[in-house]
Amino acid sequence: MLRITKKVFNDLALWMIGLGLAMGVVFPFFVVLMGVSSEKALTPGFFAACMAAGFLVGAANIALARGVVGKRLRLLAQRMRVVENNLKQMADGVTDGCAAEDCYITIDSEDEIGESAMAFNQLVGALTVAHSSEGAVREFSRLLASRLELDTLAGDALRQLMDNSKAGAGALLVESEGLLEVAASHGLKDPESLDQSDHVRAAMRGGQRQLVRLPADLTVNGVLAEFRPQEVLVDPVRYKSVPIGALVLASGEPFGAEGLRNVELLRPALALALNNALAHERLQRLAALDPLTGVFNRRFGLGRLREEFSRAVRDGSPLGVVMFDLDHFKKVNDTYGHLVGDRVLVHLAKLARTVMREGDVLVRYGGEEFLAILPAAALSDSQLVAERLRRLLGESVVKDGQQEIRVTLSAGVASTPEHSVDNPEGLVGLADKALYAAKDAGRDRVRSA
Repeated sequence: MLRITKKVFNDLALWMIGLGLAMGVVFPFFVVLMGVSSEKALTPGFFAACMAAGFLVGAANIALARGVVGKRLRLLAQRMRVVENNLKQMADGVTDGCAAEDCYITIDSEDEIGESAMAFNQLVGALTVAHSSEGAVREFSRLLASRLELDTLAGDALRQLMDNSKAGAGALLVESEGLLEVAASHGLKDPESLDQSDHVRAAMRGGQRQLVRLPADLTVNGVLAEFRPQEVLVDPVRYKSVPIGALVLASGEPFGAEGLRNVELLRPALALALNNALAHERLQRLAALDPLTGVFNRRFGLGRLREEFSRAVRDGSPLGVVMFDLDHFKKVNDTYGHLVGDRVLVHLAKLARTVMREGDVLVRYGGEEFLAILPAAALSDSQLVAERLRRLLGESVVKDGQQEIRVTLSAGVASTPEHSVDNPEGLVGLADKALYAAKDAGRDRVRSA
């Protein structure tokens, strides 16, 4: 339609009134064709009456259009302004906007107006979903940004992912030295077996999501939940295209499109946070380890000693310590060089690990001197560990070309509560005195405090 003004309803009014006037001009001639005499029909008065009637019909039509169509368009504009205001608030960081149903328009016609209302409602729904997803990502990222410890981060991340996907059980696995280890789990009976799952392996190898629909009488290998899952999601967690973990979620009903989309949206933040936590853990491990032997350094080892001493006092359990060092180590360095001396220290640390239990702590105390911390070990148990290490070292050799280098060690042992001490430093002091007693007695022997 040809536009006359800048307002659609004004244009519509002009066209409707113009059409009414035109009909008023034409109508007298039409009446003549219908048999009315021209003397009666083609008179100024009749023309004026017909044109006035056309004008009134046009005016009535525009009033109806404004009332029926204009009212709906005004409502649409009003709701659009509400949505616009909400979007501006979101941009300013304010997230408390109206609910989607508050912005919806009632669809009461099956025409272009109804289609416009339907399209608007769909737009509001999409914006609401986007708003909700953005809020979830923001909250998830904020939560993970405040976590650096892997255990805490993994547990919090798993709970958020389960909430946003409506999963009933799940686990988060991380890659460590080529193996997948469970960092957090919830609702799974046997999470430790997840690394053996073909679906987890396929997701890690191919980098693609695995979505498994389970029949009522079947479970996925390694995914044994406390309820019967209908669907299991296995998502690889990749940082810069490098797999660093896997997310496993199990649901009692099929995952909805929104849940899968939320996991997809949250996964990049998870990958970044998980990579940071792993890097932090590696740095902590490096800061705690002696770079030559790979055992704990003195600073970290003494911290562990204080922890074990406090636990022993609290639980009333024994705690043994063994202080040992190599006999005549300076002679080894002077004769064969420091590189060979370093190999001897590494050899001693490896042997010490073989005679110690899981949970025992080996510390490079300084130079060629080591400290073994033995939780729940009485004096006799600690003496046995020291004696086994002394004998094992004496029977072994370190080769340097064609030469075979043999070394011995001396050790001092102390234990609480057999030895009454008030602090861990006192316990180490007793073991150190016993070590010097072994040296004075001729070396290559174990002495107790």
